[in-house]
Parts: sequence; C-alpha cells; structure tokens
Amino acid sequence: MTTPPRTTARSSGYWYGPVAAGIDVLTALRDYRAAETAMRRRTRSSMGMGETDLLALRYLLEAQRAGREVSPKELSLKLGISSASTTTLIDRLSRSGHVTRKPHPHDRRALVLEATLESDGEVRQTLTQTHARMMDVALSLSPENAAVVVDFLTRMREAVETIDAKSLAEA
Repeated sequence: MTTPPRTTARSSGYWYGPVAAGIDVLTALRDYRAAETAMRRRTRSSMGMGETDLLALRYLLEAQRAGREVSPKELSLKLGISSASTTTLIDRLSRSGHVTRKPHPHDRRALVLEATLESDGEVRQTLTQTHARMMDVALSLSPENAAVVVDFLTRMREAVETIDAKSLAEA
C-alpha cells in the first residue's frame, strides 16, 4: 500500500529554523523512528526481555556468527554498563535460558558468553516476518534511489553523532 506524499503546507511541529524544504523528510524519518521503537518494544515484550537484555543477546548472536568469543567485560563495554550490572544481566539471561557461561578456551580464569541455540531460534522466529517486510520495501527501490537513501541516512547519522551534551548546552 502506497502512502500519499505529505504536503509542506502543514505545521512544522517541533522542527525549528528553515523547514519548508525538509519538513516532510524529517517528519517521515521521525515517524519511522517512532514505529521502529514501538516494534522493538513489542518484540521485547513478546520475548519477556528488557531493552538491555535484547541488545546483549543481539550482540552475542552477531559475535557468534562472526566466530568471535565475548567476555563479560567486552559485553559491559559494548552496552556501556557497569560490571555489577553486567553480572546481573548475565545472571538473568542465564536463568531465562538465553545465555550460557563457558570457560575461556585459552585462559582458565576467564569466561566467555554464548547465546543458546534456543535464543537464536526465538529471535529469528520473532523477527523474521518483520525483517522480510522491511527487506521487501528496501528491495523495491531502484539502485539509484537506494544510493540516495543510503547517502541521506548516513549523513543524518553523522549529523546526530556529532551532537554531544556540551554542544546542546551551548545552543
């Protein structure tokens, strides 16, 4: 189903500054982000997990597919949480059957974390249909339009990555 294009004649919402040319693009981007956030919330809810739990599981699954071992310390750094919070997280994921702790193959004092096969299957089952629909939309773009979208999203990511607390305070 095709959504009719928005018109720039409507209110700018919370966009400030010169908005006439970009308001529809930024509003559509904001609407997509809201829809994706809601989808992720539904996914977490259906799996009975919090946001950090799902991020940890996704990171572990990606590492396993790449043949990398993940230590609790690496997971802590990736998620930006304390070692105590990481221990609590791993305990919770272990109790729920999503993660196992295994001895490090080269360091007897260390552990590595692995997502279980069941958790991989659960994630795949939960997200396969959504990812397929998203891929269908992406594949419907011509190569030229796909390149424009990728360039736009890359530049938008770069624009927001450069925003830090100091620059916000100075604004």
